[in-house]
Amino acid sequence: MEVIPVEIDIKGYLREKELTIYEVSKRSGYGYTTLHKSFNKQQTLATSLNLRDIDALAKAQHATMWQVLQELEENYMTWKE
Repeated sequence: MEVIPVEIDIKGYLREKELTIYEVSKRSGYGYTTLHKSFNKQQTLATSLNLRDIDALAKAQHATMWQVLQELEENYMTWKE
């Protein structure tokens, strides 16, 4: 089975939602440094957005993880070939 790399524009998502990493950290209860490193790292096949990041985004917006995932998939995902 072939793996097709995907890139998620997390910074675009934060901009569009008018959120900062600090706000996501404060509202979600996750550490600022942890989220900052995760949201600013280069995405590769080995490192992608993880469940903690999605949970933090959901908690910061009083949404479910599924809602965040759906929005990321529909609007912020780029398939790399």
